[in-house]
Amino acid sequence: MSWGKIWRLALGMALAAGLAGCGTPGAPQPPSLNLPDPVSDLSATRTGDQVTLTWTIPKKNTDKLAMKESVQASVCRKEGAGRCEAVGGTMELAPGAAGTWSETLPAGLAAGAPRTLSYFVELTNRKGRTAGLSNAAVVLAGAAPGPVAGLTAEVRKDGVVVHWTADEESVAVRLERKLLTPPGKKQEGAMAAPSEPVEQNLLIENAAKGRALDKSIMFGETYEYRAQRVARVTVDGKTLELVGELSQPVRVEAKDVFPPDAPTGLAVVATLGENGGETAIDLSWQPDSETDVAGYVVYRREEDAGWTRISPAEPVVGPAFHDAKVQPGHTYRYAVSAVDRSGRESARSAEAEESVPNR
Repeated sequence: MSWGKIWRLALGMALAAGLAGCGTPGAPQPPSLNLPDPVSDLSATRTGDQVTLTWTIPKKNTDKLAMKESVQASVCRKEGAGRCEAVGGTMELAPGAAGTWSETLPAGLAAGAPRTLSYFVELTNRKGRTAGLSNAAVVLAGAAPGPVAGLTAEVRKDGVVVHWTADEESVAVRLERKLLTPPGKKQEGAMAAPSEPVEQNLLIENAAKGRALDKSIMFGETYEYRAQRVARVTVDGKTLELVGELSQPVRVEAKDVFPPDAPTGLAVVATLGENGGETAIDLSWQPDSETDVAGYVVYRREEDAGWTRISPAEPVVGPAFHDAKVQPGHTYRYAVSAVDRSGRESARSAEAEESVPNR
């Protein structure tokens, strides 16, 4: 047998062995259409007559494959159950990018009674193909509440009182509070004060009084307040808000210039020492719950005489005092005040009277 025949025979056997080891080929797969997944996190807000949309471009297509090309995003809106009308043009966004879009409502949509207005985003690939609309982002069309006027802020012992011009419009008012004080050195340990959020909101349901008390402020900080009216409408079991424009800001420095509250519950009891022991009057009162109280001052008087401080120069730390400088047969009146760490003294408590019996 020639070498050529031997070579062809060996090659044929190898091919046969290789084919015998192959699995059965699967059915051919259709080519991917490369359709971007629809947006699923579209949200919308309306402030005054301005509507703003935000969303995120998906990173994968409908075949669960990573998208490599940018997509075209367009916006449409519909009133109630009407047709979704295109608004604005298109924008090109990369996979995973954050999208945003805003418009000023046409006069017809910014007037009248509150009603639903739905927005959608549609993504198309470079061939103009799409997998459909995004989730609906719903706001309220209609006339927005009027702006808040006459906003002022005043610091009091129990917080900041915010005032505005009251009217008959039966809507709520939302206060936006911003912390303006630069952050200081972070405190650590169990006694460290909790950190305060930079921005907070306070919704005033009963806004007809034209005032609200913000009790959550911290003395020593500076705040800025703005306000807007909020109409709330329930649609299909969900509460939607129609808000007016934000007011001009007012700034307030929350300085603690207020003395503590006067102590309460003052009680006095005379004790007559036996066998020549000490005669005295013991005082007790309810401790002050304010955190910056440094101690107390005790005052005494007899009959119509003026008040005399009988406690030491340093404030009494606990809510009790022992007055040993009394005489049998005399009647004494007592009052107590509280002093904070800055030396501010409260008004005196209600008087308490006690007589020392004769021996």
